[in-house]
Amino acid sequence: MYGTIVFVHVVSAVLAIGPLFLLLPTIKRLRNVDLPTENAYLTIIKIIIRLVMHAGHLLVISGALLLLTGPWPWHTSWVITTLAILLASGVFLSSGFTKVLRKYHLPDSNKGEILTVLTTTAWIYIGLMLVMLWLMVQKPMLW
Repeated sequence: MYGTIVFVHVVSAVLAIGPLFLLLPTIKRLRNVDLPTENAYLTIIKIIIRLVMHAGHLLVISGALLLLTGPWPWHTSWVITTLAILLASGVFLSSGFTKVLRKYHLPDSNKGEILTVLTTTAWIYIGLMLVMLWLMVQKPMLW
């Protein structure tokens, strides 16, 4: 059973970070398109964000199951650091993507600025996910 949970955890980690790399060229293409194409790209962006969000939920659940059934206690430094980054990235993801996308169609919105914020947010989130990935794979004793 533990091996199955590890597999689910790894697949959910891939799904939580991989689609973000599709987000970057999609945002780049969105800069100079007509309205129907713009709506199609925005739909793709929303799907990517939703996939990343749900994969993140599965990642958290499978990670909790691994901690419950595995050899590492909750108070291990790499676990605590991973959880802290996880909480920060959860807040960051909701405010960095969803709230920014809501502003996109407002009449006084600067679409170029919003797309720049989305690109920056994607890179920051990718960075956070890579740090968490390193912590989970390397399991360093930080203190």
